[in-house]
Amino acid sequence: MKEDFLRPPRTLTEWSADILRALGIIGVGFALIWLTPTDAGIAALALPALMLPRVLGLRGSFDLVVCSTVLVAAWSNVFDLYRTVPGWDLLLHLVCTGVLAIVTALILTRADVVVMTRDRNAKPRTPLVLAPLLALALSAIWEMVEWLGWAYLSDEIFVTYQDTIGDMVFGGIGGITAGVILATASLNRPHSRSEFGESTNGSRAGGT
Repeated sequence: MKEDFLRPPRTLTEWSADILRALGIIGVGFALIWLTPTDAGIAALALPALMLPRVLGLRGSFDLVVCSTVLVAAWSNVFDLYRTVPGWDLLLHLVCTGVLAIVTALILTRADVVVMTRDRNAKPRTPLVLAPLLALALSAIWEMVEWLGWAYLSDEIFVTYQDTIGDMVFGGIGGITAGVILATASLNRPHSRSEFGESTNGSRAGGT
């Protein structure tokens, strides 16, 4: 993981993803100075998700997708787009939950919990079945966090039964899309290394 995180960018997509990571860090300072501490906190919560694709050594194109999605989701909250733009909340739930389901599947695969990626020769039906379940689980956690925020932080957070069900339905659709992507595409950067002792091209470290 350390080697992947410190590896210099080599392609346009890798450079673009690193630029978005830098913008994410700058955005926290911007929000802290010119907006509110709450906005700065929202921007800061996005930083771990921005760094994760680089730590995992993901392919530059998917790294860029993750960073773009995370930043749009975070700053949509800052600028209140979820309330002011019709359908924006559902669209972000679909895209963001799908992306997070893929990242979760990659982590589970690297940790040898369950093989869900094409790089590790998973059967296509495995991600097609499990990715939607991961997405629904992530959607449930997302809604729990929203409820906790509404109950203990601010009653301005929009939480209703209809909103919760709609968000989870679109999160599940995102999970179906994630399953198709996992079954058909390679998402790891070629020859990247992970802390779990493997090369992400499918072979174990130390193999011949």
